[in-house]
Amino acid sequence: MVKHVSSFGRNGVHDFLLIRASAIIMTLYTIYIVAFFMFSGDISYLEWTQFFGGTFTKVFTMLALVSVLIHAWIGLWQVLTDYIKCAKLRGGLQLGVIAVLFGYLFSGLFILWGV
Repeated sequence: MVKHVSSFGRNGVHDFLLIRASAIIMTLYTIYIVAFFMFSGDISYLEWTQFFGGTFTKVFTMLALVSVLIHAWIGLWQVLTDYIKCAKLRGGLQLGVIAVLFGYLFSGLFILWGV
């Protein structure tokens, strides 16, 4: 069996399950946010800060953010491995994608829990 260096031991079933699980979490989070907007009426700054000040909302937001990042990484990894044949270019682009995704993770973490 041939193992790819950039796959880190993953397989297609693992990626499929991660994509589906992250999509479900993102869907539930979207429903949660839309329900907040629908049932809150006119939203003030105080209501907004109280909503995102709650522990449940913070944890759910972080879970949704991590789901988006997992979803993006697997999707972009598949696109890069399918369409970029030059190993050095693909490695550089994957490194760039990882750097951007970690930047999003840390900025979301600091923004959400820094309040």
